[in-house]
Amino acid sequence: MKTIYQWLSEYGESHQNATNKAVHSICVPLIFFSIVGFFFSIKLPFFNVLGIEGNLAMLMLTFTTFYYFVLSKSLSIGMFVFSLICLLLCLAIESSGIAPLWQFCSTIFIFAWIGQFWGHKVEGRKPSFFKDLQFLMIGPAWLLSFIYQRFGITF
Repeated sequence: MKTIYQWLSEYGESHQNATNKAVHSICVPLIFFSIVGFFFSIKLPFFNVLGIEGNLAMLMLTFTTFYYFVLSKSLSIGMFVFSLICLLLCLAIESSGIAPLWQFCSTIFIFAWIGQFWGHKVEGRKPSFFKDLQFLMIGPAWLLSFIYQRFGITF
């Protein structure tokens, strides 16, 4: 199994262009959030958490956090916090009645992926996940690693 440093280094190879990096810093969190939103929309009525009806996102993020924990204990903490923020945003959007959460997230998902592919066109390299689907999980950790580096946090 690759180390977190190997994953991040390999992911970074196709993310050298400043424009592509900027696009990714916006689009990767939006895609992560929209996927959480899709799964949040699928209710699991057989359990609730703190009075909130259970949903598939809660279950999915449990496994996602474990995946990050295996790669890096410190990065898993940051991803856990970001996951909680996504869950709270989903709850707020769903409660607001602005639009069904899945529709709201569909719009974000489509525009964020358009941005991602445009960024890679500018970069002149294919997205990493064409090589290995696990890179879809590495993208958010890659961005988080820059935040950690800025604050001197090791991962």
